[in-house]
Amino acid sequence: MIHPKTNQTDDHQESLIQVDRLSKRFDEIIALDEISFSVNRGDIFGFLGPNGSGKTTTINILTGLSRPDSGTIRVAGLDCTKNPKAAQHLIGIVPDESNLYPELSGFDNLCFCASLYGMRKNERKERAKELLDLFGLHEAADRKFAGYSRGMKRKLTLAAGMIHRPQILFLDEPTTGIDVAGARQIRQLTADLNANGTTVFLTTHYIEEAERLCNRIAFIVKGRINRMDTPENLMRQTQGQHIVQFAFQATTEKACRPIMAEFPDCRCKTVSEGIRVESPQPIRVGPLVRLLEDNGMEVSEAKKILPTLEDVFVKMTGIEAKLMKQEKEKKMGGPA
Repeated sequence: MIHPKTNQTDDHQESLIQVDRLSKRFDEIIALDEISFSVNRGDIFGFLGPNGSGKTTTINILTGLSRPDSGTIRVAGLDCTKNPKAAQHLIGIVPDESNLYPELSGFDNLCFCASLYGMRKNERKERAKELLDLFGLHEAADRKFAGYSRGMKRKLTLAAGMIHRPQILFLDEPTTGIDVAGARQIRQLTADLNANGTTVFLTTHYIEEAERLCNRIAFIVKGRINRMDTPENLMRQTQGQHIVQFAFQATTEKACRPIMAEFPDCRCKTVSEGIRVESPQPIRVGPLVRLLEDNGMEVSEAKKILPTLEDVFVKMTGIEAKLMKQEKEKKMGGPA
């Protein structure tokens, strides 16, 4: 079971990562436009945004893989602006695509990664076995990494990133393209690591994943941070929004038409469960049900629901989370 998120305020926490006015340009493309934020010790800090928003560029700069054009970075009190590798021993990196060696076995990949951090031979072997057991990969320990499934590759890449027990773990889209069970396990492992003291910087396009895991969240769109706060505070900003969701006996694509015609102040959209009606004013369910049934649609369920982090994201960025998710999974080749 995923651990509850902490709700401590910034005033009582130590800033482990401090970023001030960070900018990065690739030719004519502005990847980051003077972004500023801090990550506190013990956070699971979520960085949410669509493809091309600047998430991976930010991680690459913070982990010393790329240099900013301007701005300052401090990690655990170390100035990483002029010396990007200054805090490398404190961090673990799980990139969005695996960086492990296809010709090596799972066990040898982990041992090699451990050697890069100066771990002794016996220590790295024990740690590799421990992580293979933890991720359920012990039976595949001697198989070449090239023969792993996508989910197995993701798990081993995560294991490699935490081989040296880093203070800060950077996870770049950790559950993209893997099956539901694998994603659930990675989310639980992330929560467990955080509960044991690891600070996590998580980029994701899965809004529900961030809502479930993160205690602080930043929305980034087109290289700019749109909003940053705790999930609770972000969702509190949409409390004035009233939402009713309708399900039907049979699928219909026309359910929104009569509602939009009769109630122009309402916003109606199709969701996987049916349709969702939103309004700044309280919604009376009865008249809407009668309207739908008068138009030949049999309502099987009508329920009022509370706004979610996804609702906040859509409202603040204008980007539909469903489309963002589909775009990313298409790029990754879909779940496997």
